[in-house]
Amino acid sequence: MESKFLCILTAVFIVTASCKSQKNLNNEPLEICSISPMTGFTRTGKCETNYWDQGTHLVCARVNDKFLEYTKSKGNDLSTPRSWFPGLKDGDNWCLCVFRWVQAFKEGEAPSVVLNATNKEALSYLKRFGVTLKDLSN
Repeated sequence: MESKFLCILTAVFIVTASCKSQKNLNNEPLEICSISPMTGFTRTGKCETNYWDQGTHLVCARVNDKFLEYTKSKGNDLSTPRSWFPGLKDGDNWCLCVFRWVQAFKEGEAPSVVLNATNKEALSYLKRFGVTLKDLSN
């Protein structure tokens, strides 16, 4: 029992320590994207990242029906409720994978971005695709 507790405590420490003091696009402390519904790879409400976030859930977006239909057509249904997920609706904020946002942007389907809640780390990925901070602001 003690070793199981120690493993859980260690895992929680690693996840939270790796998310400490992450910055937003304005180089200020990362703000909450959404707690209702709860978002973020670490489910803290913030678009934090760590070693295990292979999807790079860094972009805080205010989703709309157009985007929800688009992402569903690409195989990522964010609008249908499931036992562990309430489903998103028009106007909800959600931490999106950088690559999904870029794909939607290139196809004219990207939702608006909440700059203060978008992780600064997103910029390094976005630059690879020729997306600028100005593009996120529009």
